Amino acid sequence: MDRTIQPTIEKLPDIEILPVERSILPNGIPLTIVNSGEQSVVRIDFLFGGGYWTQSKKLQAYFTNAMLREGTAKYSAAEIAEKFDYYGSILDLSVFAQYSYITAYSLNKYFDKTTELLYSLITEPTFPENELNILVNTELQRFQINSTRVKFITMRQFRKALYGDEHPMGNTTNEEDYRLINIDLLHDYFDRHYNSGNCRIILSGKITDNILKQTEKVFGMKSFGKVQQKVTFPSFPIQTTSQKRIFIEKEDAQQSSIKMGMLSINLHHPDFLKFNVLITILGGYFGSRLMSNIREKKGYTYGIFSGFSHEPDSSPLIITSEASHEYVEPLIQEVYQEIDRLQNDLIGTDELCIVRNYMIGTICRTMETSFSVADVYQMQFINRLDDNFYEQTLDAIRTVTPEELRQLARRYLCKENLKEVISGKK
Repeated sequence: MDRTIQPTIEKLPDIEILPVERSILPNGIPLTIVNSGEQSVVRIDFLFGGGYWTQSKKLQAYFTNAMLREGTAKYSAAEIAEKFDYYGSILDLSVFAQYSYITAYSLNKYFDKTTELLYSLITEPTFPENELNILVNTELQRFQINSTRVKFITMRQFRKALYGDEHPMGNTTNEEDYRLINIDLLHDYFDRHYNSGNCRIILSGKITDNILKQTEKVFGMKSFGKVQQKVTFPSFPIQTTSQKRIFIEKEDAQQSSIKMGMLSINLHHPDFLKFNVLITILGGYFGSRLMSNIREKKGYTYGIFSGFSHEPDSSPLIITSEASHEYVEPLIQEVYQEIDRLQNDLIGTDELCIVRNYMIGTICRTMETSFSVADVYQMQFINRLDDNFYEQTLDAIRTVTPEELRQLARRYLCKENLKEVISGKK
């Protein structure tokens, strides 16, 4: 091998996505199975419909889910932590817009022990007041620290600018919301959401017959929870501000945080997949237009990126960066200049080839393990996408033309609609 000669770029082969099996447990819970891997490890995900989209008080969904590990009718918080550690299992609890997640990684040989613990967490949490007070105080301190950071301030104001105060994405939390959390709120949320009628299970890893039998035995034979129905998701009015720029002064900031963006077409729009290629060219990878110009040539920032945040009712386009306050204005002007270039000039063949290979390679990395494939199917489910979404994505990446990209830039990259939110020094 002559290492002085650059290797040729080869066309990536077709990507084979691991197949998924779907079934319904005897008690009606949908079960999704991604079976692959030689290591005797399994992951089990529980998705309960709700999230902060259906909570009656801010932070209610988060603290209900976080408190599941803090004590049950059978185990104290210390016993739960000790048992998960002893069996080599990992527990992860998280809450997003419309779903609360309980995820556990387990060795196959201890899957029965892990599932017994999980069943206790899901069906009989006690929400002990002392543990709740500790958790609330810890999260409040984290919130107070984050509230001093320009990046955190800018994101809160950016969401409010796009969605308005009446929308879950724009209705931000404050310190008082933490102090209003109590045991009754957690019990109320738990009773309405954590039941077998509002649950979905995803199994991934090395799935044996014993794993399937244990899952059905523990979670699938009888109903659990006070009610047995899926939650319904309300719709919320979106009230985007008419202001072009919002500035939040923070005199002691070392850098200014900048977010530019707007509500854009979503995953279900016929133009989205090709438009996503355009946004990747603009700022979606390290060699993008924004990085090459604003970081490499101008030296205004260490990093600038563009991409989408997919929410249940929208997909806002976000351009984000941090820079010294004297570079804020020229940085923003360079962003608009790069948008002008995309709207007026055709993208070169070499650049488009690089971006295609980057995006296809990124998809390849998401398909490396059964766990990452389970994440893919989970993403498709929560965004209500078909199983052929990634095939459509690959087709869009491979077939989009420079002429189409220019038309998409002219159609959807409207500079007048981009909101500018800045936090830092004047």
